[in-house]
Amino acid sequence: MSDLQTNTLLMVIIAILIPPLAVFLKKGLGMALIISIILTLLFYVPGLIHALYVILKT
Repeated sequence: MSDLQTNTLLMVIIAILIPPLAVFLKKGLGMALIISIILTLLFYVPGLIHALYVILKT
């Protein structure tokens, strides 16, 4: 497994457990993090979907 695949897999696992943390690690402080926190607080699944989108988009 390459380092990029390992990193992506680790980020997906973090996103499943704590979506805003994964977004923060990928993007840092910014609008994506704020959106992720709001979506996660409103309901977990939209926050998870947003985090996975941020991590997996190219």
